[in-house]
Amino acid sequence: MEAVLKKLENPEQLENRKADHIELALKSQVQMAQIDNRFYYEPLLSGHVNELPNTKFLGKNLSTPIWVSSMTGGTEMAHFINHNLAKACLKFGMGMGLGSCRPLLESNERFEDFNLRPLMGNDLPLFANLGVAQIEEILASGRIEKIANLVSDLEADGLIVHVNPLQEWLQPEGDRFTKAPIITISELINKLDLQVIVKEVGQGMGRASLKSLLQMPLAAIDFGAHGGTNFAKLEMRRNTDLQRKHYQETANIGHSANEMVNMVNELVGELGNQVMCKEIIVSGGVKNFLDGYYHTSKLKLNSVYGQASALLKPAREGFEPLVEYLNLQIEGLKMAHSFLRVKV
Repeated sequence: MEAVLKKLENPEQLENRKADHIELALKSQVQMAQIDNRFYYEPLLSGHVNELPNTKFLGKNLSTPIWVSSMTGGTEMAHFINHNLAKACLKFGMGMGLGSCRPLLESNERFEDFNLRPLMGNDLPLFANLGVAQIEEILASGRIEKIANLVSDLEADGLIVHVNPLQEWLQPEGDRFTKAPIITISELINKLDLQVIVKEVGQGMGRASLKSLLQMPLAAIDFGAHGGTNFAKLEMRRNTDLQRKHYQETANIGHSANEMVNMVNELVGELGNQVMCKEIIVSGGVKNFLDGYYHTSKLKLNSVYGQASALLKPAREGFEPLVEYLNLQIEGLKMAHSFLRVKV
């Protein structure tokens, strides 16, 4: 009680605060339509949580349940961004997926853009990343050692396989798959002893695709749901006006993170002990700690939430803006763990 009173001892400070409250109260009305109906707010059942619970994910301990989703590489700006993100991972205990490592398959010229293990240390998960088109090509040519060497050179814990048929279809110079990606992924798993994460790139995945992946011995599934950076829309901006006119609606195809959470939960109940992949990265349209807390609390499988564009802006500005952003998100997560319960 004494400590609380000391904070209020300054009469001038108290008067200023009360004056602020009067002024700001008039500007702080919330309409009924603005209420976030995803949560029960329970103000009586907890004190303020000081620390987040540790999360065991991909065999390693995370202090913060945020995954740095695959973004970029191969440019000077990418080097700056990735190094800021890797240092933030070490500071806050987060995992990270690299952007597409395709440039490293033929040359090590941009290796330092991706060489983040020395910055992150060995105790946090770091995954390399290749597109399913490159993996299909490598498997067909019998050069599977290129994938093994890539993961080894980067001291990565495994490989993210990003699956992006809609992006490739819209991309002017896009690749074309000759096999269903699920076949390519199965071949990769059978030929390499490697932790593999499968990720979409902004459209998400439907029920049948999720059902197939859940029954495979994957390290994790990364949603890449509709609602975040939409690479189909991005590629459309690089097309002709006529192509955009005819194909613009394809950018609206896909599945939200919330829909995918519901599908995974249904499939877990349906498949029972046939579920082999038991970890999820919820990414795509996860704007803030409330979204992340909601999805990961609701999921029946072990999960973290991934962010890309939300981290990209502060990471481009520098390490300190990135630290400030993450500190705010972590404090928000502490509040959520203290006083919010997800409505199921």
